[in-house]
Amino acid sequence: MSAPARGHVYALGDATPRIHPTAFIAPGAIVAGDVEIGEGASVWPNCVLRGDYGRIVVGRGSNVQDGTVIHATHTLATVVGEDVVIGHGVRLEGCVIEDAALIGMNSVVLHEVVVGSGAVVAAGAVLTPRTLVPPGAMARGVPAKIAEADEATRDARIADHRRVSADYRRNAQRWMAELRAL
Repeated sequence: MSAPARGHVYALGDATPRIHPTAFIAPGAIVAGDVEIGEGASVWPNCVLRGDYGRIVVGRGSNVQDGTVIHATHTLATVVGEDVVIGHGVRLEGCVIEDAALIGMNSVVLHEVVVGSGAVVAAGAVLTPRTLVPPGAMARGVPAKIAEADEATRDARIADHRRVSADYRRNAQRWMAELRAL
């Protein structure tokens, strides 16, 4: 017997998730309300994407790894660009994560933060409200401090993050094809 290809997806009043047919929502994940999940994106076990107060967008090819919680506010959407890697146990609320960024495990990204394309948020970092992480830079620590990156480092990070995203797309395809309940 095969396990369901999608986790729990719920409308909340008139707010209905919009999930691309090629996106993967793992069993155990919860997606509710005003949530949009793009082509080839993946949401892994025990994630919660709760679009009850505001809009959540997960862009094409991005992966939201196990145990992550994404929320929004009444006035601040949470927007994740394309090919973003969101590590295990991350917390995102009311922020923008640009294309091909990497958000490390157990980090917290708060209101009005913008993480630039190819940037890295180190594991366990806390980005306080209105922090701006330039493209390719690294944010680490509590509260996070920013280390700028040169163009070569930024380009290398973008390429690496896109490779990781592609790996997750392949793994999601495998889960959709092979996962079965015992």
